[in-house]
Amino acid sequence: MCAAIGRDVATGDVRSGVPSVSVVVPVYNSRETLAELVARIDRVLSPRGVYELILVDDGSSDGSDEEVRRLALAHPHVRGIFLMRNFGQHNALLAGIRVARFPVTVTLDDDLQNPPEEMPLLLDRLERGCDVVYGMPGQVRQELWRKMGSKLVRLALRSAMAGKRAAMVSPFRAFRTELRRAFANYSAPSVAIDVLLTWGGARFDSVTVSHEERRSGRSGYSFLKLASHAINMMTGYGSWPLRFASIVGFFFTLVGIGVLAYVLGRYVVAGGSVPGFPFLASIVALFSGAQLFALGIIGEYLSKVHVRSMDRPPYVVADVTASGPAHEYAAQQGTGMDR
Repeated sequence: MCAAIGRDVATGDVRSGVPSVSVVVPVYNSRETLAELVARIDRVLSPRGVYELILVDDGSSDGSDEEVRRLALAHPHVRGIFLMRNFGQHNALLAGIRVARFPVTVTLDDDLQNPPEEMPLLLDRLERGCDVVYGMPGQVRQELWRKMGSKLVRLALRSAMAGKRAAMVSPFRAFRTELRRAFANYSAPSVAIDVLLTWGGARFDSVTVSHEERRSGRSGYSFLKLASHAINMMTGYGSWPLRFASIVGFFFTLVGIGVLAYVLGRYVVAGGSVPGFPFLASIVALFSGAQLFALGIIGEYLSKVHVRSMDRPPYVVADVTASGPAHEYAAQQGTGMDR
């Protein structure tokens, strides 16, 4: 629970009003829901004051990019950012977060499973002195395989975040935009926004929100993608897998010493060795498996070093669209484009 510190999130002074909000939405093959999403966000945030909506198209193939352009040109508060290809949800979020202009940033998915009408719950809790507030669904409406994959990701998050924080994580989040300074120079292609937020924030909280049925399309995450994301988080933001490999190696060293002591003792006492090929084969398989397991973990870390050495960016912006001048967006992204 965040302490009520009586300070305005926007200015840091005694509360003088509701802070302006930047809403970042990663877009991927969601053309059918975008217009409704924009309309519902506008109904919620317009009465609260100034806000902006940043739609980041992550290489959609269903015409979502054209819908983003249409919405951005039709609404002065909507900005469209278009990535050159599909980089991933968290990479698209990072692109949007880095160009957010207002003191508070809200992120949510494009599928309307997180109702925009519940954004005020997160914003009100943020004003109590929190750094990050998550909207945790009371009942998750997902397929079984997706729930299993999500649990695996949460387990991986525990290695990079405090256990209590990892339990709160959801794509529906509100946080102080200034937290991005902690990862301003982050340039690795593997991105986990929730881990990056812990680099700059210490006060995390959550509120219970509803979780609606998906309106159209299918999730871009398969179980294998979620498992890959979990592995990337475990090896990309922590060293505990290496420590675990060391523990496993130490354990099997003790097993090996015990087996050797048993064989030598039997030889000294009984005058013979332990008979049978199965026993020898099992010992060889045991130690070979432990060695390959440790080498696999080391290989994961070496691959991360290799990828970082290539200096691959987490995302590349192809274009920026807005109804007004987009000079600052083009300048921040280095596109040189003005649409």
